Amino acid sequence: MVAPEDGGRAILCKSQNKAMYMMTNKGNSSLYTGVTNDLVRRVHEHKEKLFEGFTKKYNITKLVYYEAFDDIVDAIYREKQIKAGSRQNKIDLINGMNPQWEDLSGKLY
Repeated sequence: MVAPEDGGRAILCKSQNKAMYMMTNKGNSSLYTGVTNDLVRRVHEHKEKLFEGFTKKYNITKLVYYEAFDDIVDAIYREKQIKAGSRQNKIDLINGMNPQWEDLSGKLY
């Protein structure tokens, strides 16, 4: 697992494009936790509101946290851990890595 902590520069290479991620809306009032095998593509889908559902309804467009994995099974396991936790646990994770709740999507490569 790799968290984006390299001097503010996110770390994500093709072999680690599988990820557990958290996104929010402009006011940081709604949180969404997901898993994907292509983080760049999935964030784009959320930002462009390409699919009906929670993220479109609540305007979830800001990537605030992610953990990259080599194996999708590990990413799914981590997503389930995060979803089982409290909202405060999610906030604490985000604050520990991204205290300004900046949109990290521009740092993905």
